[in-house]
Amino acid sequence: MEQSATINGIIADLAQIAADPGRYASGWKARREGRVVGILPMNFPPEIVHAAGALPVLMQEDDAAITYGRSLLHEFYCGYTRSLVDQAATGKLAGYDGLFLVDHCVALLGAVDAVRFELPEMPVYLAQFMASMDEPTTRPQVGEQIAALRQRLGELCGVSISDAAIQHSIAAYNRNRGLLRKVYDLRRRGRIALGSRQMQVLIKSSMVMDVEEHTAILTKLVALFEAYPQVPEGQVRLHLSGHFCHAPRPELLDMIESCGVTVVDDDVFTGYRYIATDVPDGPDPVEALTQWYFDRNSNVPCSTRAQKTVDWEGYLVDSLKGSGAQGVVVLIAKFCEPHMLYYPELRKALHREGIPHLVVETEHEGLALEMLKTRVEALVEGIRRPRIATAQALA
Repeated sequence: MEQSATINGIIADLAQIAADPGRYASGWKARREGRVVGILPMNFPPEIVHAAGALPVLMQEDDAAITYGRSLLHEFYCGYTRSLVDQAATGKLAGYDGLFLVDHCVALLGAVDAVRFELPEMPVYLAQFMASMDEPTTRPQVGEQIAALRQRLGELCGVSISDAAIQHSIAAYNRNRGLLRKVYDLRRRGRIALGSRQMQVLIKSSMVMDVEEHTAILTKLVALFEAYPQVPEGQVRLHLSGHFCHAPRPELLDMIESCGVTVVDDDVFTGYRYIATDVPDGPDPVEALTQWYFDRNSNVPCSTRAQKTVDWEGYLVDSLKGSGAQGVVVLIAKFCEPHMLYYPELRKALHREGIPHLVVETEHEGLALEMLKTRVEALVEGIRRPRIATAQALA
């Protein structure tokens, strides 16, 4: 009981930071007298910001209702981009010294233009990494863009970012990702009873906190997790898939798990997708970060990238076989065009493999949880019936 209370207390503290990254960033800025740089999902390398002595904060969707931002961005943009613009319009980005991003969708570009319009004094820098991974020009182009990011961040922070500084930052972030992957491995193997809300807190807090501070907390947590109670037997094992850029609502995750399921794995951005890939070792940090960009799409394919040798549906099927998940809940943020266009390929693969799945569309303005719960319960019942029939036949 004492161990469980300690774990819950640590996660509760991290949840407060994840829920209010601006407050944490302001506190860090006051303590360290450094700059705070907002970065946007999904392919920006935070190591460069850290190497410049600044705090990289991956911008989160705000829980607040969108108000002033409605006049700055179309209603058919996703909740994340509309929330980001509303935060700019309502003064919530005042503590940030700059905003940096790597392009991956049209909606994100529109949001950044609106932020520029609303906050003309804020430095905003866009790096355009080629989305076609197989072109011979992609690797040198990405390398040039990373070198340009290094230059611009150095100018913003008033430093010359050395190779040694970037390599130090790479090692720090690799350690952090490795610890988070260890937690994922413990959950897949049924060694810890950690809910999706708690897993999301671990990832989201890593996106906004000083990496060394977060790693120190994770090191303590992983040691505590070794003796954490086992996951109860008899629950349906599910995989959560999709939901780029921003986090699914915690109440949605709670509802899914209230239907008698254990979520054993995911490929959401505020989950395994974010931590799946380390930056490789090497003498040239720009080349290492370039390789990381390619490795990320090989490890957890993304529908915003185009690559002939990998596919998301194949990755998803293999992931289920590895984790023992019995079904998939596909979470699609409303108006997420890259995901909506790719979903038919996922559906065909899941049908071909006989894997039960449910698609759930989410939005910023609210969710009809009771209606969605009925659909999740139907998925769970459909998974359980063949298992019950088999047990009865063997009795």
